[in-house]
Amino acid sequence: MAIDGIIFDLDGTLWDSCRVVAESWTGIMQKCYGEDRIFTADDIKGIMGLAAGDICKKLFSRYGDRAMEICLGCMNGELEYIAEHSGDVYPGVEEMLSELSKQYPLFIVSNCQDGYIQCFFKCTGLGRYIKDIECEGATGLSKAENIKLICRRNGLEKPVYVGDTAGDEKSARAAGCRFIHAAYGFGKAEAPDGVIKSPAELAAIEEENRNV
Repeated sequence: MAIDGIIFDLDGTLWDSCRVVAESWTGIMQKCYGEDRIFTADDIKGIMGLAAGDICKKLFSRYGDRAMEICLGCMNGELEYIAEHSGDVYPGVEEMLSELSKQYPLFIVSNCQDGYIQCFFKCTGLGRYIKDIECEGATGLSKAENIKLICRRNGLEKPVYVGDTAGDEKSARAAGCRFIHAAYGFGKAEAPDGVIKSPAELAAIEEENRNV
């Protein structure tokens, strides 16, 4: 698998922030909107990787004309809470990023709001391994278009995208990337080019291919 860069999804691939996002949204709903609605980690797991419009339809449609306002209020308001409490980084992620960064430039493309990836860096200190990032909240573009943007900006011709859902796979294909499925994450894939059951396995896959 000759490649010149590795692009990562974030949620379900590098960390799991479902618990802290649920806590944050529950607090925001009570404090800012007077709603005694309790979000659970499973609620958040069900929308991880979706664009803001799809999250709004799935979890906030009951609020009618205010649905998108409240959805964005929760999404933007969560950043401070996450920065203080952190999500759960998957075991082996730092070792994997450290090893792969010696061989390839590494990137993150997510459907998150602007500032979320920066929160991940602040909480974990893992930003030192990542060359460039992009997200829907910053560009207004789909994940596929943001992957293309990262590729153009960094001169990538043979990148691979690592993600955990069928949506990630679809976006990678649309952007012309190979796709590796992080099967330990939140979703499934249809026909990935490779499957890893832990972050450590990605470094092993690339080591094997370099030696072929």
